[in-house]
Order: sequence, then structure tokens, then C-alpha cells
Amino acid sequence: MDLRKLKTLIDLVSESNVSELEITEAEGKVRIVKGGVPMVQHYAPQMAMMAPAAMPAQAPAAVAEVAEPVASGHFVKSPMVGTFYRSSSPGAKSFVEVGDEIKAGETICIIEAMKILNEIEADKSGTVTKVMCDNGQAVEYGQPLFVIE
Repeated sequence: MDLRKLKTLIDLVSESNVSELEITEAEGKVRIVKGGVPMVQHYAPQMAMMAPAAMPAQAPAAVAEVAEPVASGHFVKSPMVGTFYRSSSPGAKSFVEVGDEIKAGETICIIEAMKILNEIEADKSGTVTKVMCDNGQAVEYGQPLFVIE
């Protein structure tokens, strides 16, 4: 199962009144249980077809995030949840690249939310020193998108 899809499912369960979610697809089966610690159980397709008595003991795998080194400078953060795009269309030139001088109010990316393309503008003038997201990546509210110095 796609990691982005799995993360979205975990977020949906954590933000809703649902305490448990189980999904079976061709690639396997995922079970998410809400509790004190986020838990995800993933079974290989062969295991999903086994009788319940033949299933091995289920050991939940905790979801962990890997900490990255903190960059210095001003962070342009996502104003919404959606999908991050660096250009206006596939194959088009990116709005900004690392090393570009930008001005406050200049469009630097697009975030698609609920089938609406929202142009995100720089809130500070300066030089783009880092792009924090990949094209097509799902982003959350407040997630850093760019670093400007």
C-alpha cells in the first residue's frame, strides 16, 4: 500500500470518531486502531487468506517519524491540507527553484485542495534556499514548504 495513502488513512482515523479501520486490497490488508499510541498492522496477501486460527500473533508496528536537521531561515508554511505542486501543469517550469530571488506576494507553488488549485504566495522577499516538499506530495496545514533567507 502506498505510504501517502496509509498516512492519509491514519490521519482520518485519528481525526474522526472511528476507533478502528480495516481495509483489504490486492496488495494486502491494513488495520488501524486508534488508541494511546498509533498502531498499524499490515498483513501480506498470503496471510489475509489464512484461517483466523492459523494467523500468527499480531505485533503492532508503531508509526514513527524521522527527524531531519532543522534548516535556518524563514519557513513558508502550507496554509491548508492538500497536494503540493511546484508548477502550474505537468512538464511546466517550476514557479521557483533553489537560488531564485523572490519578492513577497510572488506565486511560489500551488496546493490542490478539494479539486481547487490554490496559488501560494511568498510571505517574505529573499532567496529560496530549500524546497521542503516533493512535487505531488500530500501536505498538511502548517507544514514547511520552502525556506527563504
